[in-house]
Amino acid sequence: MADGAKILVIDDEPQIRRYLRVSLEAHGFAIVEAVGGQEGLRLAALEKPDLVVLDLGLPDMDGQAVIARLREWSAVPVVVLSVRADEADKVAALDAGADDYVTKPFGTGELLARIRAALRHTVGASAGTPVFTTGDLKVDLEKRQVFLRGEAVKLSPKEYDLLKLLVQHAGKVLTHQFILREVWGPAHESDVQYLRVFARQLRQKIEREPAKPQLLLTEPGVGYRLVPD
Repeated sequence: MADGAKILVIDDEPQIRRYLRVSLEAHGFAIVEAVGGQEGLRLAALEKPDLVVLDLGLPDMDGQAVIARLREWSAVPVVVLSVRADEADKVAALDAGADDYVTKPFGTGELLARIRAALRHTVGASAGTPVFTTGDLKVDLEKRQVFLRGEAVKLSPKEYDLLKLLVQHAGKVLTHQFILREVWGPAHESDVQYLRVFARQLRQKIEREPAKPQLLLTEPGVGYRLVPD
């Protein structure tokens, strides 16, 4: 999917757009550029990109408003690229419908990894395959079975529900509030410590080295991400 994928860059800084065009085209992506939110929304409808890289500080409208407008009619993955490093901004953007959040200044390698993960999530979701594999982990969603290096893993019902949600959104950052709402219900949206306990328990069962997780990663102050292959 990465090779030849079309990326819409919405950013009002010419030097950032130039840098992204050179960097992303060098890795096989096709680039479309917009300098503002309104133009970005128009090009999103016209060009039908595979992914959007979006700055939040646009001259004509806030990037979070762009995400909200986009989500009214499109599920295209959105990777936010912003100088706003505050956790509240990250959570707000992700809850609005962004798939990931990268803070400026950024490394090209990190951004490419986030873009590829978001594209893989899109491919996996559209394929609708009931079997998910990443690293040593295999999850059969149809049979509700989990295997680590070929050995069956016994999970509690809530541990499985948590893992299933992460699998269904593999590669995407899920906020604490989103996970708590989806797995435990709206009444538990503020029980972040409760979620941390379950995430730690899940790591004990699916990670090769739970203290150095490679599959279930923490986005500090924001939420969790399951790394796809």
